[in-house]
Amino acid sequence: MNFFYVVNGKKLKQLAIIVITAFFTAGILYIENISNQPVFSTKKGPVAVYKGEGKEKEIALTFDIDWGDEKAIPILDILKEQGITNATFFLSASWAERHPQVVKRIVDDGHEVGSMGYQSENYTSLDNAKVKKDILKAKDVFQKLEVKNIHLLRPPNGNFNKEVLQIATTLGYSVVHWSVDSHDWLNPGKEIIVSNVISKADKGDIILMHASDSAKQTKDALPEILNYLKDKELKVTSVSELISNTKTKSSNID
Repeated sequence: MNFFYVVNGKKLKQLAIIVITAFFTAGILYIENISNQPVFSTKKGPVAVYKGEGKEKEIALTFDIDWGDEKAIPILDILKEQGITNATFFLSASWAERHPQVVKRIVDDGHEVGSMGYQSENYTSLDNAKVKKDILKAKDVFQKLEVKNIHLLRPPNGNFNKEVLQIATTLGYSVVHWSVDSHDWLNPGKEIIVSNVISKADKGDIILMHASDSAKQTKDALPEILNYLKDKELKVTSVSELISNTKTKSSNID
């Protein structure tokens, strides 16, 4: 009898593992399905785009910068050598006002500039008044730097909620997330960064990379990523161009 109960105990344990694994897998599939939608939205409210519709073989390459003065120029040099003149750079305005010549280079090379606010703070931890103040302070900085027509906002670290969406929309900004994350800021090695992008990148995607000094391996990974996009005939375009004709789909957020 004791042996009988031991065997059943093992079977019950195995069954529990199977059930837990099934629920975990279902959760992952659900998340992936949600992440393939072009936008987040509040109920009957503003949207945050992180993917184009994907009808054209176009892809948006985006770079976040909020710190350092060494990595941005080499990345700009690679883009120029590869004939890429329409990436989108999301800049922290506090960084931009300290590096006006780099900002000028980004604009002169033909790239699009988006805002990451001023201070690079987590918007979801700030009250509405502080979020609005940070966005508007950034706007003033970019105007002084003569960077015109900034209408894209990527909240610092990609953190936002329905209040942030509403504030951004009221101020005339479209919130932009991403659908492919290179995880280059983790410095996991060039090969992993390349794999993180090329294993997922497809038409309509918005790729997240960084040109801050904390991302030490982006420069080495970038040429291989660009070569892959060319081989797949995926044209790099700005975020604005990617989403300009997108018919949005949405999933509600709380």
